[in-house]
Amino acid sequence: MLNLETFPVGPLGCNCSLLWDAATGLGVVVDPGGDGAKIRTRVETLGFKVTALLHTHAHFDHVGATRELQDLWQCPAHLHGDDTFLIDALPQQTGMFGMPAIPQPEMVGLNAGDRHLDLTTLHTPGHTPGSCCFHGEFAKGKLLLAGDTLFRGGVGRTDLWGGSWDHLEQSIRRELYVLDGATLVIPGHGPSTTIGQEADSNPFVHR
Repeated sequence: MLNLETFPVGPLGCNCSLLWDAATGLGVVVDPGGDGAKIRTRVETLGFKVTALLHTHAHFDHVGATRELQDLWQCPAHLHGDDTFLIDALPQQTGMFGMPAIPQPEMVGLNAGDRHLDLTTLHTPGHTPGSCCFHGEFAKGKLLLAGDTLFRGGVGRTDLWGGSWDHLEQSIRRELYVLDGATLVIPGHGPSTTIGQEADSNPFVHR
């Protein structure tokens, strides 16, 4: 059974999630958006080996510490191929927001249905073309790491590079709202929610 710890990192407070199996001592880091030293310290304190860095999408605030950590741990960093153009455009991304440049990470492919540490990848385009969510179970129940696709009382913006409202709405209804209503949702920023709460009351996309 997986353990979970989530905390904000980077200048925009991206929710970075650590998931690990205490029995095997193996784990993954999802959305290492910054503060590499903080992430490293938590992993070392929790005492697991990182086998992969997983990314919900390739906006700079979700990949800020990726290169630093993949060099440190010599582990692969996974991203859906439809977001590769955003990695190539990292200098433009950070420049647009007046942020310092980010070292460009080396990404390997991530596809719908891929499994990493019992987490299943869901391709949920809309916020970006390659946006993905990760669905599975942890010690307290069903879990969805939603990136910037679904928030508590909100959804991801679609006015940035490659965004599409139609695709976002379809992704939420077809991939997320069909999940168990009790599923805990960890969004890319801000407080957690549940699938049931958002399907019933999200003001942007209803069930």
